[in-house]
Amino acid sequence: MSARFGPAGNSESFSAKYKSTLDAPKYLREMGLDHYEYQCGRGVRVSDKLAQAFSSKAKESGISLSLHAPYFISLSSLEKEKRDNSINYILQSCDAAKRLGADRIVIHSGSCAKISREDALELAKDTILRAREQAAKQGFEDIHFCPETMGKVNQLGNLTEVLELCRLDDSFIPCIDFGHLNARDFGAIKGKAEYEAMLDEVENALGADRLRVFHSHFSKIMFTVPGGEKKHLTFEDNQGFGPDYEPLMELVARKNLSPTFICESAGTQDKDALMMKKSYQSFL
Repeated sequence: MSARFGPAGNSESFSAKYKSTLDAPKYLREMGLDHYEYQCGRGVRVSDKLAQAFSSKAKESGISLSLHAPYFISLSSLEKEKRDNSINYILQSCDAAKRLGADRIVIHSGSCAKISREDALELAKDTILRAREQAAKQGFEDIHFCPETMGKVNQLGNLTEVLELCRLDDSFIPCIDFGHLNARDFGAIKGKAEYEAMLDEVENALGADRLRVFHSHFSKIMFTVPGGEKKHLTFEDNQGFGPDYEPLMELVARKNLSPTFICESAGTQDKDALMMKKSYQSFL
């Protein structure tokens, strides 16, 4: 098994050529990509008709799928109602993922602006465990939850915190957004050594099996000090902001890992995903 690569949603070049997302799997296959992350960031609205058609086209084209759950999920909100709503959004995402044929949902963890990071993490643990319990009861136990590392300093979701969430259940897989981690630490990823330390941390916390199949978002991200993430860039227009993907591709190939890489470049996510895939293949 090798690493898989694809875009988050539809790129500008896809949208200029096609009217319907149903054309995405064939378009990606022809480009040489093999994964697609379906975007439900602004809410889960996936009809049965669409899900069935998209699932069938993805299978035909050999495109595997994941789904991004709504951005407004907050596992660590101080308001119980918001945490309960977050569980509902996660369950809606599981339902849509299952109908689409996706087996992973990416989940934002929330904020810790008004409380300590430790308290925010405890709230998040409770929320995600309750969501997992409900998901299993509703027949979604085969959908992996992928808590995501976040890019703003006041958000819950540095690598250690995400790994703590993933330790709660063997089915949880970390979504490591290297652009976010670089932005929240103000450009800390300089090369192979920093990537290797992160991969080692994942293996130490979760074991070799989950390291092998981790989920990842990757883009170059502009950041500010002291806030962190400001906006996503393209590989071409990186304005001196990182991180660079080549050292990571070399490590993934050398360690024989099989992660799924979702490119979140601003509008060129398909083209940039292909650049990552070609780089990875050159190291195999």
